[in-house]
Amino acid sequence: MNSHIDPPSSVALLLDRAEQLAGWSLRELADSLSIATPNDLRRDKGWIGQLLELALGASAGSKPEQDFPELGVELKTIPINHQAKPLETTFVSVAPLIGISGLRWQDSNVRNKLSCVLWIPIIGDRASPPGDRIIGQPLLWRPSAEQEQLLRQDWEEIMELISLGQVQSISARHGQVLQLRPKAANSKALTEAIGEQGQPIMTLPRGFYLKIPFTAALLAKHFML
Repeated sequence: MNSHIDPPSSVALLLDRAEQLAGWSLRELADSLSIATPNDLRRDKGWIGQLLELALGASAGSKPEQDFPELGVELKTIPINHQAKPLETTFVSVAPLIGISGLRWQDSNVRNKLSCVLWIPIIGDRASPPGDRIIGQPLLWRPSAEQEQLLRQDWEEIMELISLGQVQSISARHGQVLQLRPKAANSKALTEAIGEQGQPIMTLPRGFYLKIPFTAALLAKHFML
């Protein structure tokens, strides 16, 4: 994907661009940008997100910062069914597994990514070809004090377990709204972590994900379900 659209100069312009895309199919958007639409996402898991990043002028790419760093906004596409229910958890960021002494919530990549999110619902069931899925109305969201407290509590508890060498015992059931799961292309993509005795170990990379009930509640409020 190499078509170029200038980054938006303001949050209002970004939101306007997103609103203009509501109702388009992903195929229509891809065609307008001269991008091929895959028949399925098995080999193109990031295609939808990359397509919307391109269409909206995101500049961060794969860097560990917000998609629109100049505006302080992260872009998240979220697949939903026709009842506006999320179909999967939402990836937030890769979790640090070493060198985490003194790391605070205020300085974490999770907090940075979730401080302001432009949610773009993508409507269609799992069986729908990618090109047939429809772009929904965008939602610009900043966490309330209560939501941030829940996120912070889960993040701090999970990071404490990591620091204590318990990374391999953390399951997706940990956390009320935030969970930690393996995030790797395959089982050979190992990274260094802290073992139970404080020794270096090799394990799968981990990522922080928002649980479905949390994002479902956001969308329910947005769509007044």
